[in-house]
Amino acid sequence: MSDAPVVHVEIQGQRYPIRSHLEPRYVQDLAAYVDRKMRAAAEASPSSDYVGLAVLTALNIADEFFRVRDQHSDDAASITSRAEELERMVDQALQLASQDE
Repeated sequence: MSDAPVVHVEIQGQRYPIRSHLEPRYVQDLAAYVDRKMRAAAEASPSSDYVGLAVLTALNIADEFFRVRDQHSDDAASITSRAEELERMVDQALQLASQDE
């Protein structure tokens, strides 16, 4: 990864060089998202130090990720359940059709 280009981003007034093969605009969007989350954490907990804000922000982002992951997992289970029900219905229709022949 050493040959990856460097994208400079700013989070909470600090500039960071990020070496990545990702699209520079995408890296900047990620940094802007983290910056918004850190600002929200700073408003919610104004007495926290910088490291505390970073940890609080990381926990908030992890919570968002877990919720989306779980929602997609529930959606996949629901789709699987529906597919199984449709398969049963098709099997029943095929059995009825073969009995009529």
